[in-house]
Amino acid sequence: MGSSTKKKKEKKKDFQKTKLKVGKTKAKPDNFTDTSFRAKTITLNQQSLHITAPSSDAQFTHHVSLLSSKSDTQRRDSLAHLTTSFVSRPVDSPLPQPVSVLLPTLLPLILDASSSVRTQLLKLLRALPANDIQDHVPQLLPYIRAGMTHLAADIRVSAVEVLSWLVYVAGAEVVSCAGGWIKTLNCFLSVLGWHTEESSKWSGNRASFGKSGAKGQPMVKVLAALAVFLQAGIGRPDDGMGDSSDEDSAMGVSGWEFPLCHAAQHMVPQATAPFVHLNLFGQPRDEEGEMYETREDRYRVFENRFLRAVQRGLEGARSEGGEVGRASAGVSKVLKEAIAYGPGA
Repeated sequence: MGSSTKKKKEKKKDFQKTKLKVGKTKAKPDNFTDTSFRAKTITLNQQSLHITAPSSDAQFTHHVSLLSSKSDTQRRDSLAHLTTSFVSRPVDSPLPQPVSVLLPTLLPLILDASSSVRTQLLKLLRALPANDIQDHVPQLLPYIRAGMTHLAADIRVSAVEVLSWLVYVAGAEVVSCAGGWIKTLNCFLSVLGWHTEESSKWSGNRASFGKSGAKGQPMVKVLAALAVFLQAGIGRPDDGMGDSSDEDSAMGVSGWEFPLCHAAQHMVPQATAPFVHLNLFGQPRDEEGEMYETREDRYRVFENRFLRAVQRGLEGARSEGGEVGRASAGVSKVLKEAIAYGPGA
């Protein structure tokens, strides 16, 4: 009997009207979005609409202005756009803007905190014409030396890479400009931890290159850059830059017989001021900021101030073995050839 009564009640439910609760609305779901508003206009700040697209020169100027942006991604993308503009231009066509205008904006990026920005900057510098860079070496070196003595290890390595590129492009200008020889060598010794007698009083024993997982790769790059720099500065004239003695031998001066002994030394000098290093009538000058235009002057300064420190450092690097030892062998080869050649004929 109970089961039949239950079935009758269930059938009656289909024909009964449910009573609604007055004053209460149905709860909205959690992902509900209110679309009841209507917007008449949408205003964008700094909106600029043109019928014609901007020219390539206008885009180039715009991306140059974005190099000082606070966003790392924006600076990197702007550098990539400028690099593409340099590479894709016709061979004999000039740059959209001269190098003298671009460098004041590009050089501070050598010390940028973002590694991607510094990497893209190096790609851009390699895309610049070498002839345009040679005239601006004194403007580049202060930023490079500041990067080589930076507290961050990765910035020091990036600055060394920029210096390697600069020596490859304009080696003679790098080693002969004001402060390009002594100050740069001091930076190399500071990065490598090869201190002279003066710097050992206030400097540490060994430089730090950041994470231990690098396995000596940063030091290998620094040693390779040092080898290239020494080759450009005091390398043998046959392997590196030209020297006046080669010109004399080509003219047959060195082949003159007795009694004309050392005739090349009594000829008209090729340098503009051959005795300027003596400073006979001038005021006392800063030795580090001097211009050493000849190989003889650079070798004389290197032998007096840096030779012992470099030799001690190379012995320590050779004892480490591995890639560091092989990289130090390249520096040792350049140094041995320079010592064997001496100050020159």
